[in-house]
Amino acid sequence: MTPIGVFDSGYGGLTVLRELVNQLPQYDYLYLGDNARSPYGTRSFETVYRYTLQCVKWLLDQNCPLVILACNTASAKALRTIQQNDLEKLNPKARVLGVIRPTTEVIGQYSNTNSIGILATNGTVQSQSYLLEIEKFFPGLNVVQEACPMWVPLVENNEHTSEGADYFIKKHVDNVLTNNPDVDTLLLACTHYPLLKDKIQQYLPAHVKLLSQADIVAHSLIDYLQRHPEIESQISQKGERLFYTTDAPEDFNMKATTFFGSAVQSRHTDLSI
Repeated sequence: MTPIGVFDSGYGGLTVLRELVNQLPQYDYLYLGDNARSPYGTRSFETVYRYTLQCVKWLLDQNCPLVILACNTASAKALRTIQQNDLEKLNPKARVLGVIRPTTEVIGQYSNTNSIGILATNGTVQSQSYLLEIEKFFPGLNVVQEACPMWVPLVENNEHTSEGADYFIKKHVDNVLTNNPDVDTLLLACTHYPLLKDKIQQYLPAHVKLLSQADIVAHSLIDYLQRHPEIESQISQKGERLFYTTDAPEDFNMKATTFFGSAVQSRHTDLSI
């Protein structure tokens, strides 16, 4: 088995994996959630890089020819260094991709007012990765970033459908629209946030589009594999899914179902830490 490796600090990446499976069901996938050390969003660059590198190395050791960092914080704080400094030593034939680049390549196409909002974790906002990448593809785009530190805990504690969640959702949506009333496109720049989509929609004017990354990333991967047959040909195609967590599999299975949309059976790994 030579699967596509999909990594996240916790559960959020399962929303990306879910869409990859929907659009590319023929491939084998191996998901790794570093739940024992999540969340990554509040950690330093150095710590996120170190943790992400360990997880990428583990996935490469499981014979993954392609690894996707389905985590905005890891993509923001670790991807570039891993691509430029580490991959050559670990496995020069393998590839590691993130979720920020595919999103920023197309984000400007959704806006009619040339103004968008980014809803993300503290770590992603502070990294400025979205601003830097968007500047390359849509230099004139007005971007409002908003850190939403309570949103991941709400989702992970299964409080995202509660009335208590409404306060935190409305607060951050209002902040973006107050900052720039011309915003007509909002990006959920954290893979946990799609589970809040229905509630977020309630506080948005009808003309504001709400984008999740999973669909964009899946379309980008289809394009990538078509352009890189040398990678695509290495990926096994039996439609198998494997799930690993660095924490307790019982806890992971229970919460993962919410994100993945169907039952999950995971195994434990300690990454040899």
